[in-house]
Amino acid sequence: MSWLGDDDEDDDFAEYDESSIRTRPNPKANRPRTKRRPAHEDAVIARVLGVDRGRYSVLVGEDTPDERTVTATRARELRRTPIVTGDRARVVGDTSGAEGTLARIVGIVERTSLLRRSADDTDQVERVIVANADQMLIVVAAADPEPRARLVDRYLVAALDAGIRPLLVVTKTDLADPAAFLSHFDGLDLRVFTSARGRMPVAEIGEALVGHSTVFVGHSGVGKSTLVNALVPGAGRATGHVNEVTGRGRHTSSSTVSLRYRGEHGTGWVIDTPGVRSFGLGHVDPANILAAYTELAEIAEDCPRGCTHLPDASDCALNEAAADGRLGRTGAARLESLQRLLQTFGG
Repeated sequence: MSWLGDDDEDDDFAEYDESSIRTRPNPKANRPRTKRRPAHEDAVIARVLGVDRGRYSVLVGEDTPDERTVTATRARELRRTPIVTGDRARVVGDTSGAEGTLARIVGIVERTSLLRRSADDTDQVERVIVANADQMLIVVAAADPEPRARLVDRYLVAALDAGIRPLLVVTKTDLADPAAFLSHFDGLDLRVFTSARGRMPVAEIGEALVGHSTVFVGHSGVGKSTLVNALVPGAGRATGHVNEVTGRGRHTSSSTVSLRYRGEHGTGWVIDTPGVRSFGLGHVDPANILAAYTELAEIAEDCPRGCTHLPDASDCALNEAAADGRLGRTGAARLESLQRLLQTFGG
């Protein structure tokens, strides 16, 4: 008696037939399911205020009665994405801000501006300093330490390249007359404030901050942190002194942080950065510098391809316009400032 022809027996063994194995449907065909990422439709938008040892302070519910500071970490998929002060982040998880809670940053909203610097002029790798700023306040001392026009030029180039409006504050004017230093910037559309011991123009500078996100930059020891503390009471930014031997300031602010400015005429954001002694421009596109000089950029359209627009450039429409007197005194000063900034790429 054979069981091979028995239909009932065949049915009993059918459950072991490999062809009957059920597989879970994969909507992405043979692409690994682990690559699928959630949409995070419940994410809230928050302002990044600062970062400390891998933990981000973010502001949720900005300008609402429910405004609160939340601690967040970076999602694994963003491990190669720079997240900096000023970023608008997409945040999920516990955003209550309660002690001991931790949210997660899962995305970054498209930035309106990006202030960067490189290690030196041969380094094309960008180092992001701050995102979404629309103003840069350059702080320099009239003395102690001595002002460095070339460093200020580099700040100006970085600001213009990023599409950020530059402002200038000269501190310690009670120690030296800044007139000669400021003449270096004739022709540049640059608002200048001066400050002295006991005469800090807090109200005037504060008025310029209203409605803006302003990044503060400057050499160590120039009084930048002192100015920040005066504008934002309770900021508690560390202040330092200048070494009498080297003439250099001591680094005091070790991190970039975003602080709310609240003034008589409104609010704004102050972004304080650590003091730096160099500012590489290897990432900068010189065309962005020319674009900041609107009236000169129009004349430069007649320049030959690849024109450097420097004083020794042949067939340069800008130099020809200056020689013919078509630029006038103001235009000539503007061209001189443009050429000085373009020359910063030479070292």
